[in-house]
Amino acid sequence: MEKSATPAGLAAPDRAASPPPPAAIRCRGLRKTYDGKVEAVRGLDLEIRQGECFGLLGPNGAGKTTTIEMLEGLLQPSGGEMEILGQSWAGAGRRLRQQLGISLQETRLSEKLTVRETLRLFASFYAEARRPERVMAELELDDKAEARVGKLSGGQRQRLAVATALVGNPRLLFLDEPTTGLDPQSRRQLWEVVRRFTRAGGTVLLTTHYMDEAERLCDRLAIVDQGRIIAEGAPRELIHHLGGEHVIEAQTAAPAPELAEICRRIPGAQAVWPTAEGCQLQVQRIEDSLPELLWQLQARGIALARLSTRSTSLEDVFVQLTGRQLRQD
Repeated sequence: MEKSATPAGLAAPDRAASPPPPAAIRCRGLRKTYDGKVEAVRGLDLEIRQGECFGLLGPNGAGKTTTIEMLEGLLQPSGGEMEILGQSWAGAGRRLRQQLGISLQETRLSEKLTVRETLRLFASFYAEARRPERVMAELELDDKAEARVGKLSGGQRQRLAVATALVGNPRLLFLDEPTTGLDPQSRRQLWEVVRRFTRAGGTVLLTTHYMDEAERLCDRLAIVDQGRIIAEGAPRELIHHLGGEHVIEAQTAAPAPELAEICRRIPGAQAVWPTAEGCQLQVQRIEDSLPELLWQLQARGIALARLSTRSTSLEDVFVQLTGRQLRQD
């Protein structure tokens, strides 16, 4: 048996904690005002560490697109400080562009070029680009190498847009709705591309309208509304802080306000919100709250049209904080 190296009666010395990775993106008091009166971003503070996948979520008009365009160097901020990979756009714009990969929600590419020609063109913009053939294989576009862009399907075009962002061998990757238009298999394949990129030390800033995508991919995320961050943390942390672990969804013939009032009286109810079909009730212990809800409805002679239960999700966090669905216009 090996003996302890620590003398009896003495506590083992504390191991030095590993320093946190440096920030890939840091901004303080970031603001953007249009025409001197429309505030799209209102004093936003954000720090994204190198090597993580960070999600930026928000309803339409929340300011997330404006925020990303300032971080990408496409828009000049109206105020605040911003640092990308330890550098500023004012002092190191050319250097920064060599280290970023950007995939927009709608990337317009020359329809007469082939997939291979498109990637070779984008690779020529970078000093340390990757081989286009390797990137095509990763995005499963190698069988379309000689196909013209104009002949690609919507999903194939989206994968090509992500490939153009990766071919420059970036350290920081901006992905704006990267899986829009993709079938489920292609979505999962692209998720694995993102995971490999972060495992290799790259940083990803992701926007998405798919909550399951944010929960699966993001190490941390921020929810933006009206130009400000209203919540930030790991997906599971945000879900846990909401309170209830389960959601009961009920639909009856009763008016929504009446059903919501019944739900609010259920013991253990953490939150209640009406929906277009009925009402949602967030609870901690479903085995206690569900029988009580059924008893309350039966006592009032209200018949159930539909009843379902599920675990609390990031979508519920979003609705609670913003009062809107993520995809709601």
